[in-house]
Amino acid sequence: MARSKLDDRRARHDPAYQRAKQSGYAGRAVFKLEELDQRFRLLKKGSRVLDLGCWPGSWLQYAAERVGSDGRLVGVDLKEVSIALPETVETFVGDVDKLRPDALVKRFGAFDVVISDMAPHTTGDRAGDQHGSEELFLRALDIAEGALRPGGHFAAKVFQGPRFPELLRAVKAAFQEHKAFRPKNTRAGSFEQYVVGRGLRSSVAQGTATTR
Repeated sequence: MARSKLDDRRARHDPAYQRAKQSGYAGRAVFKLEELDQRFRLLKKGSRVLDLGCWPGSWLQYAAERVGSDGRLVGVDLKEVSIALPETVETFVGDVDKLRPDALVKRFGAFDVVISDMAPHTTGDRAGDQHGSEELFLRALDIAEGALRPGGHFAAKVFQGPRFPELLRAVKAAFQEHKAFRPKNTRAGSFEQYVVGRGLRSSVAQGTATTR
């Protein structure tokens, strides 16, 4: 699960990078989550949030601020998160392909929100990178369907490719509302999009927690 770093030489002159560094965030991607949250009202006080592909931790930082001391955040990535985070946050190293949503629910309770900024290790082969991103997106959606409470929300990144309409249909089938969104803080030339699902349908939800 690749991530841009704040010590990335290319990023040092990027305004979003500079703003993130000055604000104490671990990565510029935090502003994409901020846009998603403001546009779709994903996070609220007391929410339980699952962050897939959470390294380096900027999304957890932002989400922790939004959900407050009564919230709970769980992050998973192939890389260990090394930054200091509030006590409400728990991270662990793991492969999303091996995650069991039922085990997550048993351990943490059903989640209110599942977010994913996962991306494949890019190779420069656009078709191959898109395919890898699509597979990660579908895995994130599968985890969300198993780990969210009824009515819960989902937001995940994908490199837009030929299967994009299929991915939108999959989110539409699982959620009461769905929307594709490209944050303004996305780098020029990037073909990434975020797909948001609001209100997991009760017929899809497998979590044990009831709607609040």
